[in-house]
Amino acid sequence: MQQFYAVILAAGASERLGQPKPMLPIKLGNREIPLVKWIVERLEFCGITPIVVTNQELLIDVTFAIPGRTVVLNPAPEKGRTGSIQCGLATIISNLKSKRGMQVLIAPVDRPGFSNSTLEVLRHTEFSACPAKDGRGGHPVLITEDDVEKIMLAKPETSLRDLISPMKINVSDKFLHLNIDTPDDLEQLQQAADEL
Repeated sequence: MQQFYAVILAAGASERLGQPKPMLPIKLGNREIPLVKWIVERLEFCGITPIVVTNQELLIDVTFAIPGRTVVLNPAPEKGRTGSIQCGLATIISNLKSKRGMQVLIAPVDRPGFSNSTLEVLRHTEFSACPAKDGRGGHPVLITEDDVEKIMLAKPETSLRDLISPMKINVSDKFLHLNIDTPDDLEQLQQAADEL
């Protein structure tokens, strides 16, 4: 079985929030860590290797926040999230002997409400899929070998939903639809960190 990867998207602007999302502080017991580290550690706990894609402005902060992990620069994040996904996928592809059977999770840093049980379900799914609750899809999105090719050939500004059609897998994650976008979302983020 091939190594299982996740591309963490951490290259977008945080204009409405007013501070960089990957570096948002999360309190875990007696320690405080950045959001990006919390996500990385949860993925690693489930046997998933994270590749973090970020922008020039955050490259040093993110690299120091998660030492020993792979951090990739997207030189043009303003072109869209698909461009960031392409940067992460290119790094993964360069490490693989074969793309055959390749499966990758796409995990935006501002959508961290998935549980470990949802990660386990996705790890053992053999088709493009996303967790869903109340009829709405969530993150992370699992992409397969065929999706990788479609994404790599697309323009960076193309929306992921225009490229793939993941099957929805119903989960019961309380925070699945948490989207960190404004200061009001930070309280719910900490609640998720306390409960997940």
